[in-house]
Amino acid sequence: MIDVSKKPDRIAGMFDAIAPRYDFLNHLLSVGIDRHWRNRAIRSLRLTGRERVLDLCTGTADLAIAARQARPPAAGVVGVDFAGAMLAIGAQKVRRASLGGIVLAKGDAMHIPVADASVDAVTIAFGIRNVENPQMALGDVLRVLRPGGRLVVLEFAIPTTPLVRTVYLSYFRHILPRIGRAVSRHDAAYGYLPASVGAFASPDAFTTLLRNVGFRDVSADPMTFGSVYLYTARRG
Repeated sequence: MIDVSKKPDRIAGMFDAIAPRYDFLNHLLSVGIDRHWRNRAIRSLRLTGRERVLDLCTGTADLAIAARQARPPAAGVVGVDFAGAMLAIGAQKVRRASLGGIVLAKGDAMHIPVADASVDAVTIAFGIRNVENPQMALGDVLRVLRPGGRLVVLEFAIPTTPLVRTVYLSYFRHILPRIGRAVSRHDAAYGYLPASVGAFASPDAFTTLLRNVGFRDVSADPMTFGSVYLYTARRG
């Protein structure tokens, strides 16, 4: 039985352990499609060049960097994550890209270290399912957003089309963990990944959660045969 408990120290330690190989495995296991997912998420923000963006569960800062490299770019990005080793790699990438306007900070998604109504948009890429209490985290996202501010969430899902579901689950439960373990040399992390996706809320349940927390204009758009969803919402 795979442990899918979300105690912050446990999850942070797991991601710290796989940090050196995290980006490589992301690109390998998604066959490079992860870049398309992130780019579409940033496009959905419809940036004007004036926005301050919070990238929550920023990991190695790929989405934070994408927000600053967009045309037009976000005016500034704050990336928050509780895994220090992931943030350290993110900081190296920001420096290599010679990008200003990105600040990375260690923090918990359930207690975001950002002032009330201080950001125009919040992005979360494949991180909300790793939070111990997603409802609490989304409530804090609502707190830090300015009125009219936008939320964009990327998250995995189990496809519903029978043939696609069968192929996806075979890959996700058997092939992906083996490759992940071999490359990362971490036994638990890439078994946890498919298990955590299966245990997370369905798209319908997650959109209901967003509405119940207080978000408006909630939508859920499937990508890549329904294996990933792009959720968008707005603070009223």
